[in-house]
Amino acid sequence: MPIAFVMINAELGSEKALIKELRNIEGVVEANEVYGVYDIVVKVDLPTMDKLKEVISRKIRGLSGVRSTLTMMVIE
Repeated sequence: MPIAFVMINAELGSEKALIKELRNIEGVVEANEVYGVYDIVVKVDLPTMDKLKEVISRKIRGLSGVRSTLTMMVIE
């Protein structure tokens, strides 16, 4: 199964609401607020690469409050 970690830069003050929304998206295994360069780290696990790309590009990156993302694909 394809797995990816998505690092998110969020609009100031939107982190908690974003995490709630992220946790309801299909394939999101974890969504946590972090300190550092990024505000939120999300683990996504889906059955196909096409589904993974769709969820990341449309559902996660399309959320209000998401300023930018960095996606890291897991190598198995």
